[in-house]
Amino acid sequence: MKKITFKDRLLYAFDNTMSKGTGALIIWLVIITAGLIMVLTAIALIGNFLPQGESYPENAGFFEIAWLCLMRTMDAGTMADDEGGWPFLLLMLLVTFGGIFIFSALISILSSGLEAKLDELRKGRSTVIEEGHVVILGWSPQIFTIISELVIANQNQPSPCIVILGNKDKVEMDDEIPDKVGSTGRTRIICRSGKPVEMADLDLVSLNTARSIIVLSPDSSDPDSWVIKTLLAIMNNPSRREEPYHIVAEIHDPGNLEVAKMIGKNEVQYLLGGDLVARIMAQTCLQSGLSSVYMEILNFRGDEIYFHEEPKLIGVTFGEALMMYEDSLVFGLRQKDSVPILNPPMDTVIEAGTQVIAISRDDNTVRLSGTDDYNIAHDLINSPTEIAIEPKRIVILGWNWRTSIVIQEIQKYFSEGSTIQVVADLPKDEVEGVLSLPGMQHESVSFKKGDTTDRRTLETFRLQDFEYVIIMCYSDHLDTQAADARTIVTLLHLREIEDNTGHNFSIVSEMLDIRNRELAEATRADDFVVSDSLISLMLAQLSENEYLNEVYQTLFDIRGSEIYLDPAENYVKPGVDVNFYTVVEAARQRGEVAIGYRIKALMYDASRAYGVVVNPVKSSTVNFNPGDKVITLVDR
Repeated sequence: MKKITFKDRLLYAFDNTMSKGTGALIIWLVIITAGLIMVLTAIALIGNFLPQGESYPENAGFFEIAWLCLMRTMDAGTMADDEGGWPFLLLMLLVTFGGIFIFSALISILSSGLEAKLDELRKGRSTVIEEGHVVILGWSPQIFTIISELVIANQNQPSPCIVILGNKDKVEMDDEIPDKVGSTGRTRIICRSGKPVEMADLDLVSLNTARSIIVLSPDSSDPDSWVIKTLLAIMNNPSRREEPYHIVAEIHDPGNLEVAKMIGKNEVQYLLGGDLVARIMAQTCLQSGLSSVYMEILNFRGDEIYFHEEPKLIGVTFGEALMMYEDSLVFGLRQKDSVPILNPPMDTVIEAGTQVIAISRDDNTVRLSGTDDYNIAHDLINSPTEIAIEPKRIVILGWNWRTSIVIQEIQKYFSEGSTIQVVADLPKDEVEGVLSLPGMQHESVSFKKGDTTDRRTLETFRLQDFEYVIIMCYSDHLDTQAADARTIVTLLHLREIEDNTGHNFSIVSEMLDIRNRELAEATRADDFVVSDSLISLMLAQLSENEYLNEVYQTLFDIRGSEIYLDPAENYVKPGVDVNFYTVVEAARQRGEVAIGYRIKALMYDASRAYGVVVNPVKSSTVNFNPGDKVITLVDR
């Protein structure tokens, strides 16, 4: 073996020191400079090579000569005024040459070090020091809707902040957010680059001081595993805080929900994204306009859902409470530590500690009107009529992983004789294998292979034989824009077929990018369900209020009260001005809660929320025409 010499050890120590970066290089330059100055100063004193002239001190000592040498290392022009013998001038020349070399190297090192530090900052690897902020873990197209909603929700906060940890370059995130979201006002957006499944990376975003945490589901073949691993990293972090987190996460496969609950316990609110969107698709298919109602309730731009305890309501029945709010709308009750009840029996007495569940402009606007003069026009209320459930004929064009859930949900509303025809450009065995799974009413569902963007294919299936059409995007096989483009092409063909045949059918389409909805509005589809946008809205809402998840689960469950859009003439006489108190009373007499209405003439007007009005001022009047609907919460 080679013998390790003192020189080897010295070089090894030097290499280790140099590898420590810019600071070590600067220290070495300081040492070299000090050594050069000390050596030349000693030579000047020993050889008595002292400066001469009026500008130099007499009998200059060690420190005076060292100071002269230091000035010449920093400024080469200083030696132009030197006076003395040639030995002194040569010494100062050596000092100046050494200074030129040393300070040139110093400038280069500082420049490189500054550039390296800027690169490090651009990579987003520094720790965030914030309190009361919202943390978003992950990166997907949903993030832009979530940020937009949180910006609106935080408008009344003094210093709102959103911190994002994504497995993406920080510069790309910083550039993409303003491009997709626009101005964020007072809300600060801080991006950090890292993997949310790594505990060390989670420490960058200060989870322990965060108000809420949103775990995004990635665009991958197995998103749930990524979400579950992220939750494990959060919950098992040895440096986590003692008090519970407020975490919101999306799970795609219901089979993974139990495992996720074992990890998150009571600290995580879960959204079954595919299940919820499928339920909304099924409900919207049978009553167009419903997704617009959900969008109005779920976004922060209009009215939202709040929980409010009002002592003056103790002893009052739920039916009486409906009338006691002028610009807020009560639609449920929540007793302490119990599951919310939507549209409870009208004679339910409100007890102490019970919160009303209301739709209102803000949390401080849920207040009693203080009036008992509702000016109800009882003579304009129509008698209840029984709604007959008739067989439904539905065709589904396209396919993705949510389609099977949509079919199962639709079948829950089926009466005898109802049928579903599925048409998709996929292998027959792939689709039929899914349709044969448990939970399907196999006798009512059939499949045919075909290109849903081809006009001849669509005409072959005699669409005039169906009443309802659902278009599912090919999100499993195409990217967002390509999938939406195919959907728009199919919509254009359907409308032309409808015009040519004279047969009107309800068209509900699934879109991925909400911006493409504006392009597709020219197709005059009855309704659009923007799946990712709906989930994003729910995640944003839950991050602000964890109790809303119980409301969503109840609202979208067929076993409880659901939102329906029924003809307005079933409640009040058409063509006459009535205030909304009268509409509320008409619904109350049937055990229903009226939450708004939809004007058919505005169903294609995006600036007017497609004709949907949720929580109107009850004293305001409305004149219903044929085709207008009253939006109610009812258990059927």
